Amino acid sequence: MLEGNRVSRISVRGFAVVSATAVTTVGAVVGVASGSTGQPSQEAEATASDSTLLADIPAGQQAQVQTSSLKQQAQTQAIAADTAAQKSAEESARKQAAEDAVAKQQAAQDAKEAKEKAEKEAKEREAAKKAAASRSATRDASDFASQASYSVAQVQSMARQMVPSGQFQCFSNIVDHESTWNYKATNASSGAYGLFQALPGTKMSSAGADWQTNPATQIKWGLGYMNDRYGSPCEAWSFWQANNWY
Repeated sequence: MLEGNRVSRISVRGFAVVSATAVTTVGAVVGVASGSTGQPSQEAEATASDSTLLADIPAGQQAQVQTSSLKQQAQTQAIAADTAAQKSAEESARKQAAEDAVAKQQAAQDAKEAKEKAEKEAKEREAAKKAAASRSATRDASDFASQASYSVAQVQSMARQMVPSGQFQCFSNIVDHESTWNYKATNASSGAYGLFQALPGTKMSSAGADWQTNPATQIKWGLGYMNDRYGSPCEAWSFWQANNWY
């Protein structure tokens, strides 16, 4: 019996030392995972030393002590694994959030640029359309035979055939205010002349040498002036309304 007790005490003591060493090792791993550095502490050594006392525990209670030690090891390992997994998950979440923020910002910038480009292209198309419409006269001044004189109705008829239909009303509004369709209208104080009160009247010679007597020549000049300076008769009329001149 004495010899059997010695074997039991030695076996149990060996198991206790192994168990304590395992606990100490796990504790060291946990310490490293938590950011600790250096050698195992005196507490760990004390634990290893104290574990030899397991042999002094009655045989009936040794199984409980051994089971408790194994459970502690398992719990320590589980806590270390959970901590590492949580840290990894948090890092992945931060990385994903940063990537999502960058992608969202880039998408917003791309959408803004696309919108600005579309608006710019739409404006350019509209401007080109207006310019083409304002310059596409049905007839030219040279298409009309010269006469000694012209009535207001005849002058207006010429204008309708020379000015694009979509621009005629604006064109007519300006002529109404400037000369009431009198192609020989003269401003006594300034010398402005003709349907558009050109100042000086000789400006209209660029459209034809007969600018003083031919309303078709004056219409050609006036239409060209509105297109070149304002883009169209309607744009010229908008300016006239704001300034009472053009």
